[in-house]
Amino acid sequence: MPYAGESAALLTSACWALNSVCFTLAGRRVGSASVNLVRLLMAWALLAGLHLVLFGSVFPVHAGATRIGWLGVSGLIGFALGDAVLFEAFLLIGARLSMLLMTLSPIFSALLAWIWLKQDLGPLKLLAMAVTLAGIAWVVWGDGGAETHPHLWRGVILGIGGALGQSVGLLFSLYGLAGGYSPISANFIRVSAGLLGLLVYFTLRGRMGPTLGGLRDRHAAGLIALGAATGPVLGVIFSLVAIARAPMGVAATLMSLSPVLLLPVSHYGFKEKVGVHAILGTALALAGAAALFFV
Repeated sequence: MPYAGESAALLTSACWALNSVCFTLAGRRVGSASVNLVRLLMAWALLAGLHLVLFGSVFPVHAGATRIGWLGVSGLIGFALGDAVLFEAFLLIGARLSMLLMTLSPIFSALLAWIWLKQDLGPLKLLAMAVTLAGIAWVVWGDGGAETHPHLWRGVILGIGGALGQSVGLLFSLYGLAGGYSPISANFIRVSAGLLGLLVYFTLRGRMGPTLGGLRDRHAAGLIALGAATGPVLGVIFSLVAIARAPMGVAATLMSLSPVLLLPVSHYGFKEKVGVHAILGTALALAGAAALFFV
């Protein structure tokens, strides 16, 4: 199929955008902690069924202790910690700004690769990082400030934490994927570790009952289910197809278009004021993030 990778990359962006809207709306009803735990429960069930169909086992028990260790830490950092702060950012500053801050993830990934993997970080990459930061700053500073988002800077810090968590999680995933290991099995191990971490945390804090209470809100549960299906399941699968079938730079660029897709959603759905600065700043940030994969 022509342009299968590019089409999958665009579908990935659509999944991330829909995912963020679902979790924002659900979080307003039941809280970000409940959303994080319930969506991982749902995603785990979906991935367990998928893994059984594709590989004949509910869990990849033959992955090996070392691989499971790397992927487990990746899941704890990415799904349990990184997404926890990201979902709180959704509530404080909305899906659009939060997803725009996630364009910092390529910058963090490049810095981590420079530190840990000794990959090159030349002047052009540094310039691309500066462009991304300039675009994000333009949107944040011109977005109405405290009048629009009373907890703007707390939300920005949490959004940055979400981007950093994603990048650190991906770095550990690289070690877990070594040797051509199945990305679907790897993602299932990551989700399992993130879910286990949250279950232990909420149990020790005595908050398991209230946190799972989000399931009693049918509207929130429906939104979380849709978000779980389009995020950790379909979104990840489409991203894997995109990376396999399209050039990395093209795939990464198309997969980062969620903030653009969220501009009309924020304006018409969430009644946010989306000015010219928001459109141009978003385009600038995405251009910088895309350039990181080409220079």
